[in-house]
Amino acid sequence: MPAKKSTRPAARELLFGDLWEYDPSPESAPAFIEPRYGLFINGRFIAPKTRKYFDSISPRNEEKLAEIALAGAADVDAAYQAAATAFISWRKLPGAERGKYLFRIARLLQDRAREFAVAETLDGGKPITESRDFDLPMAAAHFFYHAGWADKLDHLAPGRALVPLGAIGQVIPWNFPLLMLAWKIAPALATGNTVVLKPAETTSITALKFASILLDAGLPPGVVNIVTGAAETGAAVVNHPLAAKIAFTGSTAVGKIIRHSLAGSAKRLTLELGGKAANIVFDDAPLDQAVEGIVNGIFFNQGHVCCAGARLLVQENVARDLTARLKRRLATLRVGDPLDKNTDIGAINSKQQLAKIQQLVQSGIDEGAEIHQPACKLPAKGFYFPPTLFSGVAQSHRIATEEIFGPVLSILTFRTPEEAIEKANNTPFGLSAGVWTDKGSKILMMASKLKAGVVWANTYHKFDPSSPFGGYKQSGFGREGGKHGLLDYAELV
Repeated sequence: MPAKKSTRPAARELLFGDLWEYDPSPESAPAFIEPRYGLFINGRFIAPKTRKYFDSISPRNEEKLAEIALAGAADVDAAYQAAATAFISWRKLPGAERGKYLFRIARLLQDRAREFAVAETLDGGKPITESRDFDLPMAAAHFFYHAGWADKLDHLAPGRALVPLGAIGQVIPWNFPLLMLAWKIAPALATGNTVVLKPAETTSITALKFASILLDAGLPPGVVNIVTGAAETGAAVVNHPLAAKIAFTGSTAVGKIIRHSLAGSAKRLTLELGGKAANIVFDDAPLDQAVEGIVNGIFFNQGHVCCAGARLLVQENVARDLTARLKRRLATLRVGDPLDKNTDIGAINSKQQLAKIQQLVQSGIDEGAEIHQPACKLPAKGFYFPPTLFSGVAQSHRIATEEIFGPVLSILTFRTPEEAIEKANNTPFGLSAGVWTDKGSKILMMASKLKAGVVWANTYHKFDPSSPFGGYKQSGFGREGGKHGLLDYAELV
């Protein structure tokens, strides 16, 4: 006999569509952005010797925010000379005194958090809620954490003493401009080093605004120097003979160039590079919780995150259910003005990055993956891209192997934990991973076998200054944060 059909009514989905629209909730605080910024060298703002400036364009609406000084080799040399001179006295300063400066910087960041959050959103395109609730608190937390370590370095490696390295060259990316600055500067100063920092050319404003905080904190001249520019400026920072160490966060391609250029030199090097993280969902996972973690893992900061969960590996028997839940969740995400507090996904950082995302998404379509994008209206001006899912993705597809650095998720399936591990590790990157299951033993087993520097369990994108962060393979080497990050800025004797 044929099986009886269920008389239970099918579950109905409550869809409001566009019956009710969110009222706009724009952030109104001023960002106090100067029309022109010079270089910050030896405790003051100066004009570049090149006499050249470039425009900082807001990805929100393509409007000019400010003119930024273009540093040449002579400017970089002046910054290193200032850092080397300041190092002589800064390294001798008692750790408790260095810690006081770091505490002041942290408190000043807190005092001006709203202003800096607006500037970060205008310059980089991320939603104001993320700048306000994540970037600024975490940047201040890193200065607080390292301020606490400054007078306790003798306890970092029992039986060994820490000796600062000297003038440190630091190059940071455009996805978390202020937070990456804090990750780099705080441990360097806590351990007695001085700094020459180059921010990304598309997001230099908050770094230059940060220089005013250094002045208000009374930091001695030359301890931190900020030079701005593009690739040529970065190369001058990396290759300067006075640099004792280079700390770089950015793309794997540029990281390889830097490592090659420093080969054979005495300079120390740490690299935090790209990633293609696997976010692994087992059939015993809490699926609604996993959906929220998946959305946060890939759409946070428009996917401009090196440790983003860009590859979703789902156990085969729950793949259809989870994909349907994800599609429903995507329909609720709001793409639009990053200054609006209702916005979930803001602007893509630059026109060039938007073009790269579009190219890789087209490759996924061309290679036969199934694309899903929710209906959403994108602003007429600015650089925007809708949240995107690809199902039916093969391991050989470009969208499964290349770092997209955008709001694009590739969904693959697996049957056994062994297959999940093999697929997750089948990448030249090794920065992060996520595991979703209700079995603690399975979490520990997966974490021990995944080739990733960070493995999150039943969560994603959880950071703390006391927890070291870094990768394996082509995701770089060295750690930032925690005791391990401090050790990378000192010599043990």
